Amino acid sequence: MLKNKIRYIFILLALTVIGCAKRGYITGGLKDTIAPVLKASFPKNLSVNFKGKEINLTFDEYVKLKNLNKQLIISPPLKYNPEVSPLTPSKIINIKIKDTLQENTTYSFNFGQSIEDNNEGNPYNQFKYIFSTGSYIDSLKVGGTIKDALNKKEDSFVSVMLYEVNDKFNDSVVYKTVPRYITNTLDSLKTFKIENVKAGKYLLIAMKDANGNNKFNPKDDKIGFRKQLVTIPNDSLFELKLFKEVLAFKTVKPFQTTGNKLILGYEGNPKNMKVVLKKGNEIIPSIVTKYPSKDSVQVWYKPIKADSLNLAVANENYNKSYTFKKTVQKKDTLSFSAKTSLGLSKLDQFTIYSTRPLVKFDESKIKVTDKDSVNVKFTTSYDIYNQELKFDIPKEPLQSYRFQLLPGALTDYLGQKNDTLSYKVNTRNTTDYGNLRVNLSNVKQFPVIVQLTNDRGDVVTSEFLDKVNFVDFMFLEPAKYTLRVIYDANGNKEWDSGNFLERRQPEEVIYFPKEIDVRGNWDVDQTFDLSR
Repeated sequence: MLKNKIRYIFILLALTVIGCAKRGYITGGLKDTIAPVLKASFPKNLSVNFKGKEINLTFDEYVKLKNLNKQLIISPPLKYNPEVSPLTPSKIINIKIKDTLQENTTYSFNFGQSIEDNNEGNPYNQFKYIFSTGSYIDSLKVGGTIKDALNKKEDSFVSVMLYEVNDKFNDSVVYKTVPRYITNTLDSLKTFKIENVKAGKYLLIAMKDANGNNKFNPKDDKIGFRKQLVTIPNDSLFELKLFKEVLAFKTVKPFQTTGNKLILGYEGNPKNMKVVLKKGNEIIPSIVTKYPSKDSVQVWYKPIKADSLNLAVANENYNKSYTFKKTVQKKDTLSFSAKTSLGLSKLDQFTIYSTRPLVKFDESKIKVTDKDSVNVKFTTSYDIYNQELKFDIPKEPLQSYRFQLLPGALTDYLGQKNDTLSYKVNTRNTTDYGNLRVNLSNVKQFPVIVQLTNDRGDVVTSEFLDKVNFVDFMFLEPAKYTLRVIYDANGNKEWDSGNFLERRQPEEVIYFPKEIDVRGNWDVDQTFDLSR
Protein backbone atom coordinates (compact mmCIF):
# COMPACT_ATOMS: atom_id res chain seq x y z
CA MET A 1 0.00 0.00 0.00
CA LEU A 2 2.78 2.43 0.97
CA LYS A 3 4.69 1.44 -2.12
CA ASN A 4 1.71 2.31 -4.35
CA LYS A 5 1.34 5.76 -2.69
CA ILE A 6 5.05 6.50 -3.22
CA ARG A 7 4.72 5.49 -6.89
CA TYR A 8 1.64 7.76 -7.32
CA ILE A 9 3.47 10.78 -5.82
CA PHE A 10 6.49 10.16 -8.07
CA ILE A 11 4.27 10.16 -11.22
CA LEU A 12 2.64 13.48 -10.16
CA LEU A 13 6.07 15.08 -9.63
CA ALA A 14 7.28 13.87 -13.05
CA LEU A 15 4.21 15.30 -14.82
CA THR A 16 4.72 18.60 -13.04
CA VAL A 17 8.35 18.80 -14.16
CA ILE A 18 7.41 17.96 -17.76
CA GLY A 19 4.67 20.61 -17.75
CA CYS A 20 7.12 23.22 -16.46
CA ALA A 21 9.66 22.28 -19.13
CA LYS A 22 7.16 22.60 -22.02
CA ARG A 23 8.29 25.16 -24.66
CA GLY A 24 6.40 28.54 -24.62
CA TYR A 25 6.08 31.44 -27.08
CA ILE A 26 6.40 35.17 -26.45
CA THR A 27 3.34 36.82 -27.99
CA GLY A 28 4.68 40.39 -27.94
CA GLY A 29 1.39 41.91 -26.83
CA LEU A 30 -1.15 43.93 -28.77
CA LYS A 31 -0.20 45.83 -31.93
CA ASP A 32 0.56 49.50 -31.40
CA THR A 33 -2.16 51.59 -33.08
CA ILE A 34 -1.56 54.87 -31.25
CA ALA A 35 -0.21 57.83 -33.22
CA PRO A 36 2.82 59.79 -31.99
CA VAL A 37 2.13 62.63 -29.56
CA LEU A 38 3.76 66.06 -29.73
CA LYS A 39 5.32 66.70 -26.32
CA ALA A 40 6.81 70.11 -26.96
CA SER A 41 7.59 72.62 -29.68
CA PHE A 42 9.96 75.54 -29.81
CA PRO A 43 8.80 78.16 -30.49
CA LYS A 44 5.47 77.09 -29.02
CA ASN A 45 2.70 76.15 -31.45
CA LEU A 46 0.33 79.09 -32.13
CA SER A 47 3.05 81.59 -31.28
CA VAL A 48 2.65 85.25 -32.24
CA ASN A 49 5.30 87.85 -33.11
CA PHE A 50 7.36 85.02 -34.64
CA LYS A 51 10.84 86.24 -35.62
CA GLY A 52 12.89 83.05 -35.80
CA LYS A 53 14.26 80.89 -38.60
CA GLU A 54 14.19 77.52 -36.85
CA ILE A 55 11.49 75.30 -35.33
CA ASN A 56 11.92 72.15 -33.24
CA LEU A 57 9.14 69.60 -32.68
CA THR A 58 9.63 66.98 -29.92
CA PHE A 59 7.56 63.77 -29.88
CA ASP A 60 6.96 61.06 -27.27
CA GLU A 61 8.52 58.35 -29.46
CA TYR A 62 10.74 57.91 -32.50
CA VAL A 63 9.07 59.20 -35.66
CA LYS A 64 9.93 59.16 -39.37
CA LEU A 65 8.97 61.38 -42.31
CA LYS A 66 7.13 59.86 -45.30
CA ASN A 67 6.30 61.56 -48.62
CA LEU A 68 7.04 64.94 -47.11
CA ASN A 69 7.33 66.63 -50.53
CA LYS A 70 3.68 65.71 -51.28
CA GLN A 71 2.17 65.84 -47.81
CA LEU A 72 3.59 69.05 -46.34
CA ILE A 73 1.44 72.04 -47.29
CA ILE A 74 2.67 75.49 -46.25
CA SER A 75 0.24 78.39 -46.37
CA PRO A 76 0.98 81.06 -47.50
CA PRO A 77 3.45 79.28 -49.81
CA LEU A 78 7.16 79.99 -49.38
CA LYS A 79 9.42 80.80 -52.31
CA TYR A 80 12.10 78.48 -50.95
CA ASN A 81 11.13 75.19 -49.32
CA PRO A 82 12.24 74.83 -45.70
CA GLU A 83 14.83 72.23 -44.73
CA VAL A 84 13.13 69.52 -42.64
CA SER A 85 15.35 66.98 -40.87
CA PRO A 86 16.40 64.39 -39.97
CA LEU A 87 15.46 61.88 -42.64
CA THR A 88 16.23 59.04 -40.21
CA PRO A 89 14.02 58.09 -37.21
CA SER A 90 14.24 60.62 -34.39
CA LYS A 91 12.20 62.07 -31.54
CA ILE A 92 12.90 65.61 -32.74
CA ILE A 93 12.01 67.16 -36.11
CA ASN A 94 13.92 70.29 -37.04
CA ILE A 95 12.59 72.88 -39.52
CA LYS A 96 14.87 75.57 -40.94
CA ILE A 97 13.12 78.41 -42.76
CA LYS A 98 15.09 79.67 -45.76
CA ASP A 99 12.65 82.36 -46.91
CA THR A 100 11.83 85.87 -45.70
CA LEU A 101 8.50 85.78 -43.89
CA GLN A 102 5.80 88.37 -44.58
CA GLU A 103 4.86 90.79 -41.83
CA ASN A 104 1.59 90.39 -39.89
CA THR A 105 0.89 87.04 -41.52
CA THR A 106 -0.35 83.75 -40.08
CA TYR A 107 1.58 80.72 -41.39
CA SER A 108 0.37 77.13 -41.31
CA PHE A 109 2.62 74.08 -41.76
CA ASN A 110 0.21 71.17 -42.39
CA PHE A 111 2.16 67.90 -42.35
CA GLY A 112 -0.77 65.83 -43.65
CA GLN A 113 0.13 62.20 -42.94
CA SER A 114 3.88 62.60 -43.35
CA ILE A 115 4.78 62.09 -39.65
CA GLU A 116 4.59 58.42 -38.59
CA ASP A 117 5.80 56.44 -35.61
CA ASN A 118 8.90 54.44 -36.49
CA ASN A 119 7.66 50.96 -35.51
CA GLU A 120 4.09 50.58 -36.84
CA GLY A 121 3.79 53.56 -39.20
CA ASN A 122 0.85 55.12 -37.35
CA PRO A 123 0.43 58.63 -38.80
CA TYR A 124 0.03 61.83 -36.80
CA ASN A 125 -2.92 62.80 -38.98
CA GLN A 126 -3.15 66.39 -40.28
CA PHE A 127 -0.74 67.81 -37.70
CA LYS A 128 -0.42 71.59 -38.07
CA TYR A 129 2.21 73.91 -36.72
CA ILE A 130 0.90 77.47 -36.81
CA PHE A 131 2.48 80.80 -36.00
CA SER A 132 2.02 84.48 -36.79
CA THR A 133 4.56 87.15 -37.57
CA GLY A 134 2.03 89.64 -36.18
CA SER A 135 0.31 90.07 -32.85
CA TYR A 136 -2.56 87.60 -33.44
CA ILE A 137 -3.45 84.36 -35.22
CA ASP A 138 -5.89 84.68 -38.14
CA SER A 139 -8.75 82.26 -37.48
CA LEU A 140 -11.22 82.49 -40.40
CA LYS A 141 -11.73 79.64 -42.86
CA VAL A 142 -13.35 78.65 -46.16
CA GLY A 143 -14.31 75.15 -47.33
CA GLY A 144 -16.11 73.10 -49.92
CA THR A 145 -15.87 70.14 -52.28
CA ILE A 146 -13.88 69.19 -55.38
CA LYS A 147 -15.35 67.51 -58.48
CA ASP A 148 -14.11 66.72 -61.95
CA ALA A 149 -16.17 68.61 -64.51
CA LEU A 150 -16.41 65.63 -66.90
CA ASN A 151 -15.16 62.46 -65.23
CA LYS A 152 -16.86 60.72 -62.33
CA LYS A 153 -13.65 60.11 -60.40
CA GLU A 154 -11.95 63.08 -58.81
CA ASP A 155 -8.21 63.74 -59.01
CA SER A 156 -6.08 63.34 -55.90
CA PHE A 157 -3.60 65.95 -54.64
CA VAL A 158 -5.63 68.94 -55.81
CA SER A 159 -4.42 72.34 -54.60
CA VAL A 160 -7.07 74.83 -53.47
CA MET A 161 -5.96 78.45 -53.39
CA LEU A 162 -7.07 81.91 -52.31
CA TYR A 163 -5.74 84.98 -54.12
CA GLU A 164 -6.19 88.20 -52.18
CA VAL A 165 -8.02 90.96 -54.06
CA ASN A 166 -5.86 94.04 -53.50
CA ASP A 167 -4.33 96.86 -55.56
CA LYS A 168 -2.04 94.34 -57.30
CA PHE A 169 -4.80 91.88 -58.20
CA ASN A 170 -5.66 91.13 -61.85
CA ASP A 171 -6.72 88.18 -63.98
CA SER A 172 -3.14 87.06 -64.57
CA VAL A 173 -2.34 86.35 -60.90
CA VAL A 174 -3.01 82.61 -61.32
CA TYR A 175 -0.37 82.44 -64.07
CA LYS A 176 2.33 84.62 -62.50
CA THR A 177 2.11 84.65 -58.71
CA VAL A 178 1.62 82.20 -55.87
CA PRO A 179 -1.63 82.41 -53.87
CA ARG A 180 -2.06 84.07 -50.51
CA TYR A 181 -3.39 80.86 -48.94
CA ILE A 182 -3.27 77.24 -50.05
CA THR A 183 -4.35 73.76 -49.00
CA ASN A 184 -4.39 70.36 -50.70
CA THR A 185 -6.85 67.48 -50.81
CA LEU A 186 -3.92 65.04 -50.61
CA ASP A 187 -4.62 61.48 -51.70
CA SER A 188 -7.96 60.68 -50.06
CA LEU A 189 -10.14 63.77 -49.69
CA LYS A 190 -12.89 65.20 -51.92
CA THR A 191 -13.36 68.12 -49.58
CA PHE A 192 -11.12 71.05 -48.71
CA LYS A 193 -10.75 73.55 -45.90
CA ILE A 194 -8.42 76.54 -45.85
CA GLU A 195 -7.91 77.76 -42.29
CA ASN A 196 -6.15 80.65 -40.57
CA VAL A 197 -7.36 83.14 -43.17
CA LYS A 198 -7.74 86.86 -42.52
CA ALA A 199 -10.89 88.75 -43.44
CA GLY A 200 -11.03 90.07 -46.99
CA LYS A 201 -12.08 89.45 -50.58
CA TYR A 202 -10.52 86.56 -52.50
CA LEU A 203 -10.46 84.65 -55.78
CA LEU A 204 -11.05 80.94 -55.04
CA ILE A 205 -9.22 78.48 -57.31
CA ALA A 206 -8.70 74.71 -57.46
CA MET A 207 -5.79 73.33 -59.47
CA LYS A 208 -4.33 69.95 -60.37
CA ASP A 209 -0.82 71.38 -60.36
CA ALA A 210 1.31 69.07 -62.53
CA ASN A 211 4.70 70.62 -61.74
CA GLY A 212 3.93 71.82 -58.20
CA ASN A 213 4.88 75.47 -58.70
CA ASN A 214 1.53 76.89 -57.50
CA LYS A 215 1.02 78.67 -60.84
CA PHE A 216 -1.45 77.82 -63.59
CA ASN A 217 0.02 76.30 -66.75
CA PRO A 218 -2.93 75.56 -69.09
CA LYS A 219 -0.88 73.07 -71.11
CA ASP A 220 -0.41 70.72 -68.15
CA ASP A 221 -2.79 71.75 -65.35
CA LYS A 222 -6.48 71.39 -64.65
CA ILE A 223 -8.27 74.34 -63.08
CA GLY A 224 -11.58 75.06 -61.35
CA PHE A 225 -12.76 78.44 -60.12
CA ARG A 226 -15.49 80.31 -58.33
CA LYS A 227 -16.80 82.86 -60.82
CA GLN A 228 -17.76 85.38 -58.16
CA LEU A 229 -15.19 86.64 -55.67
CA VAL A 230 -15.46 85.22 -52.15
CA THR A 231 -15.79 87.54 -49.16
CA ILE A 232 -14.46 86.08 -45.91
CA PRO A 233 -15.87 85.51 -43.30
CA ASN A 234 -18.26 83.23 -45.19
CA ASP A 235 -20.07 80.13 -43.96
CA SER A 236 -20.97 78.84 -47.45
CA LEU A 237 -19.53 75.60 -48.82
CA PHE A 238 -18.23 76.03 -52.36
CA GLU A 239 -18.10 73.41 -55.13
CA LEU A 240 -15.18 73.67 -57.54
CA LYS A 241 -15.20 71.70 -60.83
CA LEU A 242 -11.82 70.87 -62.33
CA PHE A 243 -11.39 70.93 -66.11
CA LYS A 244 -8.62 70.99 -68.69
CA GLU A 245 -8.76 74.06 -70.90
CA VAL A 246 -8.70 73.68 -74.67
CA LEU A 247 -5.43 75.36 -75.59
CA ALA A 248 -5.31 78.24 -78.03
CA PHE A 249 -4.61 76.83 -81.47
CA LYS A 250 -1.03 76.88 -82.70
CA THR A 251 1.24 74.68 -84.80
CA VAL A 252 4.88 73.66 -84.80
CA LYS A 253 7.20 73.50 -87.78
CA PRO A 254 6.30 70.59 -90.08
CA PHE A 255 8.75 67.87 -91.00
CA GLN A 256 8.92 65.49 -93.93
CA THR A 257 8.55 61.77 -93.23
CA THR A 258 8.25 60.35 -96.75
CA GLY A 259 8.67 61.72 -100.24
CA ASN A 260 5.00 62.73 -100.34
CA LYS A 261 4.01 63.49 -96.77
CA LEU A 262 4.57 66.10 -94.05
CA ILE A 263 3.71 65.85 -90.37
CA LEU A 264 2.31 69.05 -88.82
CA GLY A 265 1.96 69.09 -85.02
CA TYR A 266 -0.53 71.34 -83.26
CA GLU A 267 -2.07 72.38 -79.95
CA GLY A 268 -5.73 73.22 -79.45
CA ASN A 269 -8.69 72.42 -81.71
CA PRO A 270 -7.82 71.75 -85.39
CA LYS A 271 -11.48 71.60 -86.47
CA ASN A 272 -11.40 74.74 -88.65
CA MET A 273 -7.76 74.47 -89.72
CA LYS A 274 -6.92 75.26 -93.36
CA VAL A 275 -3.63 74.23 -94.94
CA VAL A 276 -2.18 75.55 -98.21
CA LEU A 277 0.99 74.06 -99.72
CA LYS A 278 2.92 76.16 -102.23
CA LYS A 279 5.94 76.01 -104.49
CA GLY A 280 6.71 79.68 -104.88
CA ASN A 281 3.36 81.19 -105.90
CA GLU A 282 2.02 77.90 -107.28
CA ILE A 283 -0.51 76.09 -105.05
CA ILE A 284 0.23 72.37 -104.74
CA PRO A 285 -2.87 70.17 -104.32
CA SER A 286 -2.78 68.46 -100.93
CA ILE A 287 -4.90 66.33 -98.61
CA VAL A 288 -4.93 66.72 -94.83
CA THR A 289 -5.63 63.68 -92.61
CA LYS A 290 -5.33 62.85 -88.92
CA TYR A 291 -2.10 61.30 -87.70
CA PRO A 292 -3.21 58.35 -85.52
CA SER A 293 -2.95 58.83 -81.74
CA LYS A 294 -1.06 62.13 -82.00
CA ASP A 295 -1.93 65.83 -81.93
CA SER A 296 -0.71 66.07 -85.51
CA VAL A 297 -2.01 65.98 -89.08
CA GLN A 298 -0.53 64.48 -92.22
CA VAL A 299 -0.24 66.66 -95.31
CA TRP A 300 -0.15 64.50 -98.46
CA TYR A 301 0.94 65.73 -101.90
CA LYS A 302 1.94 64.24 -105.23
CA PRO A 303 5.59 64.02 -106.38
CA ILE A 304 7.01 67.40 -107.28
CA LYS A 305 10.49 68.67 -108.13
CA ALA A 306 11.38 71.45 -105.75
CA ASP A 307 14.21 72.45 -103.44
CA SER A 308 11.82 73.94 -100.88
CA LEU A 309 8.10 74.29 -100.20
CA ASN A 310 5.95 76.70 -98.23
CA LEU A 311 3.14 75.63 -95.91
CA ALA A 312 0.57 78.20 -94.73
CA VAL A 313 -1.76 77.35 -91.83
CA ALA A 314 -4.90 79.29 -90.89
CA ASN A 315 -7.45 78.67 -88.13
CA GLU A 316 -9.86 81.52 -87.35
CA ASN A 317 -7.53 84.30 -86.08
CA TYR A 318 -4.40 82.15 -86.30
CA ASN A 319 -2.07 82.42 -89.30
CA LYS A 320 1.37 80.89 -89.66
CA SER A 321 3.68 80.19 -92.58
CA TYR A 322 6.58 77.75 -92.78
CA THR A 323 9.28 77.26 -95.39
CA PHE A 324 11.20 73.99 -95.40
CA LYS A 325 13.67 72.20 -97.61
CA LYS A 326 12.34 69.23 -99.50
CA THR A 327 14.55 66.17 -99.09
CA VAL A 328 14.67 62.81 -100.80
CA GLN A 329 12.74 60.36 -98.66
CA LYS A 330 11.48 56.80 -98.97
CA LYS A 331 8.11 56.28 -100.58
CA ASP A 332 5.11 55.42 -98.46
CA THR A 333 3.05 52.39 -99.43
CA LEU A 334 -0.66 51.65 -99.72
CA SER A 335 -2.03 48.93 -97.48
CA PHE A 336 -5.30 48.15 -95.73
CA SER A 337 -6.44 46.86 -92.36
CA ALA A 338 -9.94 46.16 -91.11
CA LYS A 339 -11.94 46.24 -87.91
CA THR A 340 -13.27 42.73 -88.31
CA SER A 341 -15.79 42.66 -85.43
CA LEU A 342 -19.37 43.55 -86.25
CA GLY A 343 -22.14 44.01 -83.70
CA LEU A 344 -25.85 44.33 -84.29
CA SER A 345 -26.17 47.94 -83.15
CA LYS A 346 -27.01 50.53 -85.77
CA LEU A 347 -23.74 52.25 -84.82
CA ASP A 348 -21.64 49.18 -85.67
CA GLN A 349 -20.13 49.40 -89.14
CA PHE A 350 -17.53 47.28 -90.84
CA THR A 351 -14.54 49.60 -91.39
CA ILE A 352 -11.39 49.45 -93.51
CA TYR A 353 -8.44 51.71 -92.77
CA SER A 354 -6.12 52.79 -95.60
CA THR A 355 -2.53 53.88 -94.98
CA ARG A 356 -2.88 56.55 -97.70
CA PRO A 357 -5.96 58.68 -98.37
CA LEU A 358 -8.36 57.31 -100.97
CA VAL A 359 -9.93 59.49 -103.68
CA LYS A 360 -11.87 57.09 -105.94
CA PHE A 361 -14.26 54.19 -105.29
CA ASP A 362 -15.72 51.70 -107.77
CA GLU A 363 -18.61 49.96 -106.01
CA SER A 364 -19.11 47.69 -109.03
CA LYS A 365 -15.97 45.91 -107.85
CA ILE A 366 -17.22 45.55 -104.27
CA LYS A 367 -19.51 42.74 -103.15
CA VAL A 368 -20.99 41.80 -99.78
CA THR A 369 -22.53 38.33 -99.36
CA ASP A 370 -24.01 36.38 -96.46
CA LYS A 371 -23.26 32.79 -95.42
CA ASP A 372 -25.60 31.49 -98.14
CA SER A 373 -23.66 33.49 -100.78
CA VAL A 374 -26.67 35.79 -101.22
CA ASN A 375 -25.74 39.36 -102.16
CA VAL A 376 -26.34 41.91 -99.40
CA LYS A 377 -27.18 45.52 -100.17
CA PHE A 378 -24.66 47.98 -98.85
CA THR A 379 -23.71 51.64 -98.86
CA THR A 380 -20.27 53.08 -98.22
CA SER A 381 -18.96 56.32 -96.79
CA TYR A 382 -15.39 57.48 -96.63
CA ASP A 383 -14.01 59.55 -93.75
CA ILE A 384 -10.98 61.08 -95.44
CA TYR A 385 -9.72 62.82 -92.30
CA ASN A 386 -9.43 59.48 -90.48
CA GLN A 387 -8.77 57.48 -93.69
CA GLU A 388 -11.61 55.05 -92.95
CA LEU A 389 -14.01 53.39 -95.42
CA LYS A 390 -17.25 52.42 -93.64
CA PHE A 391 -19.87 49.88 -94.81
CA ASP A 392 -23.50 50.08 -93.79
CA ILE A 393 -25.47 46.84 -94.25
CA PRO A 394 -28.74 45.40 -92.85
CA LYS A 395 -27.32 43.10 -90.18
CA GLU A 396 -28.92 39.87 -89.02
CA PRO A 397 -28.09 37.77 -85.93
CA LEU A 398 -26.03 34.57 -86.29
CA GLN A 399 -25.02 35.58 -89.78
CA SER A 400 -21.70 35.51 -91.59
CA TYR A 401 -20.78 38.30 -94.03
CA ARG A 402 -18.00 38.36 -96.58
CA PHE A 403 -16.68 41.69 -97.88
CA GLN A 404 -14.84 41.30 -101.20
CA LEU A 405 -13.05 44.14 -102.97
CA LEU A 406 -11.67 43.27 -106.39
CA PRO A 407 -8.53 44.94 -107.80
CA GLY A 408 -9.24 48.57 -108.68
CA ALA A 409 -12.15 49.02 -106.27
CA LEU A 410 -10.15 51.60 -104.32
CA THR A 411 -7.73 54.21 -105.65
CA ASP A 412 -5.49 56.43 -103.53
CA TYR A 413 -4.39 60.02 -104.21
CA LEU A 414 -1.28 58.81 -106.08
CA GLY A 415 -3.34 56.62 -108.39
CA GLN A 416 -2.35 53.31 -106.79
CA LYS A 417 -5.14 50.71 -106.61
CA ASN A 418 -5.85 47.87 -104.23
CA ASP A 419 -5.16 44.22 -104.82
CA THR A 420 -7.93 41.73 -104.00
CA LEU A 421 -9.19 42.24 -100.44
CA SER A 422 -11.44 39.77 -98.63
CA TYR A 423 -12.76 39.91 -95.08
CA LYS A 424 -15.18 37.64 -93.21
CA VAL A 425 -17.20 38.92 -90.28
CA ASN A 426 -19.69 37.06 -88.06
CA THR A 427 -22.52 38.43 -85.98
CA ARG A 428 -23.74 36.95 -82.71
CA ASN A 429 -27.21 36.12 -81.51
CA THR A 430 -29.49 38.84 -80.12
CA THR A 431 -29.53 36.94 -76.81
CA ASP A 432 -25.83 37.70 -76.42
CA TYR A 433 -26.65 41.40 -75.99
CA GLY A 434 -28.65 43.52 -73.58
CA ASN A 435 -30.86 46.55 -74.21
CA LEU A 436 -31.19 49.69 -72.11
CA ARG A 437 -33.88 52.35 -72.22
CA VAL A 438 -33.04 55.56 -70.33
CA ASN A 439 -35.97 57.78 -69.31
CA LEU A 440 -34.96 61.31 -68.34
CA SER A 441 -37.05 63.27 -65.83
CA ASN A 442 -36.77 66.90 -64.72
CA VAL A 443 -34.62 67.95 -67.67
CA LYS A 444 -34.12 71.67 -67.14
CA GLN A 445 -33.22 72.41 -70.77
CA PHE A 446 -32.55 70.78 -74.13
CA PRO A 447 -30.45 69.69 -75.96
CA VAL A 448 -28.71 67.06 -73.90
CA ILE A 449 -26.18 64.34 -74.67
CA VAL A 450 -26.77 60.94 -73.05
CA GLN A 451 -23.67 58.76 -72.78
CA LEU A 452 -22.66 55.34 -71.52
CA THR A 453 -19.05 54.87 -70.43
CA ASN A 454 -17.12 51.75 -69.51
CA ASP A 455 -14.99 51.07 -66.42
CA ARG A 456 -12.09 53.03 -67.99
CA GLY A 457 -14.24 56.10 -68.58
CA ASP A 458 -14.30 55.63 -72.38
CA VAL A 459 -17.53 56.54 -74.15
CA VAL A 460 -19.16 53.34 -75.47
CA THR A 461 -22.21 54.96 -77.05
CA SER A 462 -23.74 58.42 -77.14
CA GLU A 463 -27.06 59.99 -78.21
CA PHE A 464 -28.03 63.63 -78.80
CA LEU A 465 -31.54 64.57 -77.69
CA ASP A 466 -33.08 67.92 -78.61
CA LYS A 467 -36.74 67.17 -77.73
CA VAL A 468 -37.54 63.67 -76.51
CA ASN A 469 -36.71 62.62 -72.98
CA PHE A 470 -35.86 58.98 -73.57
CA VAL A 471 -33.25 57.03 -75.50
CA ASP A 472 -32.84 53.34 -76.38
CA PHE A 473 -29.38 51.80 -76.37
CA MET A 474 -29.75 48.53 -78.25
CA PHE A 475 -27.46 45.49 -78.52
CA LEU A 476 -25.05 46.43 -75.74
CA GLU A 477 -22.23 44.14 -74.71
CA PRO A 478 -23.02 42.68 -71.27
CA ALA A 479 -21.16 44.86 -68.76
CA LYS A 480 -21.59 47.43 -66.03
CA TYR A 481 -21.97 50.91 -67.50
CA THR A 482 -21.78 54.42 -66.11
CA LEU A 483 -24.57 56.72 -67.30
CA ARG A 484 -24.17 60.47 -67.63
CA VAL A 485 -26.03 63.40 -69.16
CA ILE A 486 -24.37 66.52 -70.59
CA TYR A 487 -26.32 69.76 -70.87
CA ASP A 488 -25.16 70.78 -74.35
CA ALA A 489 -25.61 74.53 -73.95
CA ASN A 490 -24.40 75.47 -77.44
CA GLY A 491 -25.91 72.45 -79.20
CA ASN A 492 -22.68 71.36 -80.91
CA LYS A 493 -23.19 67.71 -79.87
CA GLU A 494 -20.05 67.54 -77.75
CA TRP A 495 -18.97 68.45 -74.23
CA ASP A 496 -17.28 71.85 -74.04
CA SER A 497 -14.64 72.63 -71.45
CA GLY A 498 -14.33 75.95 -69.63
CA ASN A 499 -11.92 78.85 -69.80
CA PHE A 500 -10.54 80.78 -66.85
CA LEU A 501 -9.80 84.11 -68.53
CA GLU A 502 -13.23 84.14 -70.16
CA ARG A 503 -14.77 83.17 -66.80
CA ARG A 504 -16.60 80.41 -68.65
CA GLN A 505 -17.51 77.28 -66.74
CA PRO A 506 -17.54 73.89 -68.50
CA GLU A 507 -20.84 72.45 -69.64
CA GLU A 508 -22.69 70.71 -66.83
CA VAL A 509 -22.41 66.93 -66.49
CA ILE A 510 -24.70 64.85 -64.25
CA TYR A 511 -23.94 61.23 -63.38
CA PHE A 512 -26.44 58.53 -62.51
CA PRO A 513 -25.50 57.57 -58.93
CA LYS A 514 -25.05 53.82 -59.57
CA GLU A 515 -23.55 51.62 -62.25
CA ILE A 516 -26.10 50.04 -64.58
CA ASP A 517 -25.73 46.28 -64.99
CA VAL A 518 -26.64 45.24 -68.54
CA ARG A 519 -26.83 41.47 -69.04
CA GLY A 520 -27.25 39.29 -72.08
CA ASN A 521 -30.88 38.73 -73.19
CA TRP A 522 -32.08 41.36 -70.71
CA ASP A 523 -34.01 44.61 -71.21
CA VAL A 524 -33.31 47.32 -68.62
CA ASP A 525 -35.65 50.29 -68.19
CA GLN A 526 -33.95 53.00 -66.13
CA THR A 527 -35.33 56.38 -65.02
CA PHE A 528 -32.75 59.12 -64.49
CA ASP A 529 -33.96 62.04 -62.37
CA LEU A 530 -31.72 64.99 -63.25
CA SER A 531 -32.97 67.11 -60.36
CA ARG A 532 -31.04 65.09 -57.80
